[in-house]
Amino acid sequence: MGCLVLHKKTVSFVALFLLLLVISSNYVLYHSSFGLQSLPADLNGVVVGSILDLSLVASLLFLAWQRKFSLKHFIVLMATGLIAARFIIPSEYLASFQTVMWLGVGIEGLLILFELSLLFMLVKNVPPILRRIKSSSLPLLFSFSRAVNKKFPNQTFLHILCSEMLMFYYAFGTWKKQPSNEGNTFTLYKRSSFITFQTMIIHAIVIETLGLHWLLHNTSMTLSIVLLILNIYSIVFFLGDIQALRLTPLRVDDDHLYISFGLGKRMEIPFRDIAEIVEDAHILEQKIPNTTIEFIARDFETVHPDLLLTLKSPIEATLFMGIKKKYNQVAIRVDDPHAFKKIVKERLEKAQRDELI
Repeated sequence: MGCLVLHKKTVSFVALFLLLLVISSNYVLYHSSFGLQSLPADLNGVVVGSILDLSLVASLLFLAWQRKFSLKHFIVLMATGLIAARFIIPSEYLASFQTVMWLGVGIEGLLILFELSLLFMLVKNVPPILRRIKSSSLPLLFSFSRAVNKKFPNQTFLHILCSEMLMFYYAFGTWKKQPSNEGNTFTLYKRSSFITFQTMIIHAIVIETLGLHWLLHNTSMTLSIVLLILNIYSIVFFLGDIQALRLTPLRVDDDHLYISFGLGKRMEIPFRDIAEIVEDAHILEQKIPNTTIEFIARDFETVHPDLLLTLKSPIEATLFMGIKKKYNQVAIRVDDPHAFKKIVKERLEKAQRDELI
């Protein structure tokens, strides 16, 4: 199993390296003196090769890097590659290929219209989604996702959009709220300097934003604006992440364990799906494999989980921007490990007794 995981990581790394190589080599070919000197008199063959590189080869390499193959994603990536070719290949070289270039624009346009129709459906369904959230006793991170999944179970675009909505809500709309202090909830960050570390990153981004914007606004206004937008987005994300971490502690119910770590990851674990609880210090201090998701506040010190939940079968977790991934184990570190271990063992024993009945 370990060799298989290592092989997959190697394939992903090689695919990413080749993807960057394909894009950068085509850019250098048309935008450097060395590349322009190496171009032949008849450019049609070279341009066709670049179009195939950016639309077909780059799409396949991207899918290999992400290890997710679907026809829909492949078509979207090919259209994106054709649009990218319009910017990388000088327009005078594309005079004979305008039909192919407009094909990419047309596909992207149809996809945008489709996504806009989904957005309209989301807005139309906001009232029932809000009613479902208000009637739920779960934390907002979980109740909101459940309500959206109920209405739109397989719409990736809407899940990404809703993830962004949560980010802005936690960043700007939760500063007067207080975290839950119920007996069945446990915080994950107070034994670390994680929030202090996040705050330092925000300060560093602010300083970098001011400095880079001042340096670049006279030389490259476009690059300056792009970096400014990315840095503002990063600040909003870190603010929302801090608030989500503070306001959504780990929660233990009778049948489920609800655990999240800021906006980056969350998971619902039924106790009936837990095979065992690992507390052996030797095992907990080992390197965490890729098949294990960790809910651990890390700062400058090396820390280890308090316990490891081994699952009977892989359970899906929701990651950044609504990405879904399944894991076999869950590593957890809480601020009150003794009370947490006690209640988890009690709930697990109850679930095992219920299965025997």
